[in-house]
Amino acid sequence: MTDYPPGIEPLNDAVLPELRSRADRALDFAGQQLRALVTGYPDYFPLFTKRGKWHHNREAWTNWCEGFLGGMLWILARRRSDPWYRNQAEHYSLLIEHRKTDRTVHDLGFLFLPTWKVWYELTGDSAKQQVVIDAGRTLALRFQENGRYLRSFVAPESLFIDIMMNVGLIFYAAKETRDDALWRVAIEHCLTTRRYLVRGDGSTAHEGIFDLGTGEFVRQSTHQGWRNDSSWARGQAWALYGFTTAYEFTGDDRFLSTAQQCADFFIARTPHLGVPPNDWEEPMPRQIYESSAAAITARGLFALGAAVKDPKVARAYRATAHRILDTLLDPEFLADKTPGWEGILKHGIYHERKQLGVDESVMWGEYFFLSALDSLLAN
Repeated sequence: MTDYPPGIEPLNDAVLPELRSRADRALDFAGQQLRALVTGYPDYFPLFTKRGKWHHNREAWTNWCEGFLGGMLWILARRRSDPWYRNQAEHYSLLIEHRKTDRTVHDLGFLFLPTWKVWYELTGDSAKQQVVIDAGRTLALRFQENGRYLRSFVAPESLFIDIMMNVGLIFYAAKETRDDALWRVAIEHCLTTRRYLVRGDGSTAHEGIFDLGTGEFVRQSTHQGWRNDSSWARGQAWALYGFTTAYEFTGDDRFLSTAQQCADFFIARTPHLGVPPNDWEEPMPRQIYESSAAAITARGLFALGAAVKDPKVARAYRATAHRILDTLLDPEFLADKTPGWEGILKHGIYHERKQLGVDESVMWGEYFFLSALDSLLAN
């Protein structure tokens, strides 16, 4: 990127304070919604709403969202003086501690980075940090030497783009313990993902399939996108933010370049409001918005803007994040003017093919929206 993308201009000095004020009010609304969720459904970890309600019996597909509720509570615990948020953040973190040895999922970063890592950073308690390190070591056990990638929950031959958002847990454990073997796992996974799931135009595939015997890459595939060679928006957001995180840990310019390629593709293909459909290649999208991909991207662009070396490019990425949040804070997306809606951010999509959580609130969308608001208020 060498200039502001079409439709994106930096917000002027008069508008940014108002955007921050709206963000702060949205955090108040989020606090109300989370208090209602926690008191109404205690010790319940929702995944997506059904007609705006969190409690239902729809399929989960996989067990990956239990860190986002605690993560939101930790954000509010830092932003608000009410001790209730801190108490509940600790409680919901403790409820998932046993997952540090869970070898059935590839999503341990989503569980422990928003919760136990934050808890450690606020307290300096080495026992809290050890939980994060243990989870990172568990995640690293998914590494396939033939192929050099972390296998997805689906099958040993499967690599997901989503794992780029979890590999930071291994980087963290490796850095804190000076474990070269863990560091190698994280680096190799990122390089493999970069080579086989990121295309020349900066778009990404959801899944890569490998030959287990030889480690040879076989083909790109998808579970969430429109077709195998198309561009699933949430996967693009995972890649943008995940490769930025890999660069933050390593200083490897290859990862920064990849993050920028992914960001530039997202920006170029997305309408000026900043909210994409589920997949850009789908000819007639059933839903025109996938707000969780926008929220993840906004948060990732704040991180990417801090990482890039060119000040003009950094400003362009921040400007895009501001525009996305300006859109998501509108009542079309923020549920503060939708009576009876239990979520925070509307128009998210979990799994369009399975018709799960389509045009609903989704827990990762809630978390990354709050995380992006937190970044906006911090700068």
